[in-house]
Amino acid sequence: MVKAADRFERRRRRVRYALKENGKGRVRLSVFRSGRHIYGQVIDDGQGATLATASSLDKTLRTELKTGADREAARQVGLLLAERAKAAGIEAVMFDRGGYRY
Repeated sequence: MVKAADRFERRRRRVRYALKENGKGRVRLSVFRSGRHIYGQVIDDGQGATLATASSLDKTLRTELKTGADREAARQVGLLLAERAKAAGIEAVMFDRGGYRY
């Protein structure tokens, strides 16, 4: 019997493979949402490096946000991540949903 964690890992690999095949060298945006916080990264797999990152734990956002996992927190983290990505010279990304449905 296949465990849920194994199915999740298989879906994650399948999504990453599809992004790699269809991405044409673009960087990917990976988002993780826990019950308390939200995190985002812009990753260049060609270099194997994270180019920009933001989360609801950043000092600039921690004082402004009521909670780290609601819709407003996601919006603020997205704006901060976009600002940092633009500063790094990134114009287009692919959304990596990982093994989640979104």
